[in-house]
Amino acid sequence: MGRFQTDVEVSLKGRANVVTDADLASERLILDYVSEEYPDFGILSEESEPVAGTSPYTWVVDPIDGTRNFAEGIPHFCIVVAISDGDQVVCGVTYDPVRDEMFAAQRGRGATLNGEPMQVSDREDIDEAVLGFDLGYDFGQAKHLLELAADVWPRVQGYRLMGAGALGLAYAACGRIDLYFHHSLSAWDIASGVLLAREAGGAVLDRATLEDATLFSPGLIVSNPSLVKQFLALTEGSTWRSM
Repeated sequence: MGRFQTDVEVSLKGRANVVTDADLASERLILDYVSEEYPDFGILSEESEPVAGTSPYTWVVDPIDGTRNFAEGIPHFCIVVAISDGDQVVCGVTYDPVRDEMFAAQRGRGATLNGEPMQVSDREDIDEAVLGFDLGYDFGQAKHLLELAADVWPRVQGYRLMGAGALGLAYAACGRIDLYFHHSLSAWDIASGVLLAREAGGAVLDRATLEDATLFSPGLIVSNPSLVKQFLALTEGSTWRSM
């Protein structure tokens, strides 16, 4: 937070995909700490090369999710730290430092927001739902996502595009938005969010297979089972679903 709304060094990793020196500093702080505490764990972190461990567990880290927001002074970004066992997340946190909100989950033990139990939306009719999505950096798929959103728009209350996929998943997990979907996310974007939503009673599907999502599912559909079923019916046959 000491770096937020100050002059940060911004570099491009790809078209519209930025990294700042604050991302790198945050990552170094996190990785130094977890490596000292658990030196045998592997590491999968956005701004570093993967590190193989001797343990079955891997730290999965996004030092700042929503970096574009952070760089532009928009107060909507977070930090993700999770632990996976193979392709399954066993515990994870998404921390929003602006609002001092800690979304946390452990497999089989539920999900919490600042220590209080949370659950996905209990809305049962998609006509009453607010949906969230983000566009990512796959511009071909983003075009088809916008076409899908236009087709679905008359049946929902509204959309929210907030520019931080990990917070989008956390907001779906705690019921602030009713359903979240995306087509192009990395493991560090979704690591905690998959578990948060599942432990909060949600269905978390891989967009391509419609099976339960794993750490390496690039596209997700997340909500309560009823809204997921209705969303799938509404979007059946869409180009975005078939890509």
